[in-house]
Amino acid sequence: MNGHFASGNWIVNHGRQGEFIARWTEFLEWTRASAPGLLSAHLIQDSDDPIHFVSFASWESQEAMRTWRSLPDFATKLSACRALCDDFRGSTYTVAATV
Repeated sequence: MNGHFASGNWIVNHGRQGEFIARWTEFLEWTRASAPGLLSAHLIQDSDDPIHFVSFASWESQEAMRTWRSLPDFATKLSACRALCDDFRGSTYTVAATV
């Protein structure tokens, strides 16, 4: 199992969930085409709170994530998603334990 992850905690504006899903998907499709090292990406929606989403992506290495974040269009693509949100927090993780 790969041990490098990027994650986002998103609180989307009410009524904008569909648009957010479309923008996030576009962002990650661009990522797949532009940033070598992306292994997989997922966006999950809270069943009890439909404006709450969590995204996580698995990467080959920390360096691949740094390269992705330094791409010229990264900030623009991320900002398009954030524009639909009341709150956002992004983080970088490594595996601490596996069961």
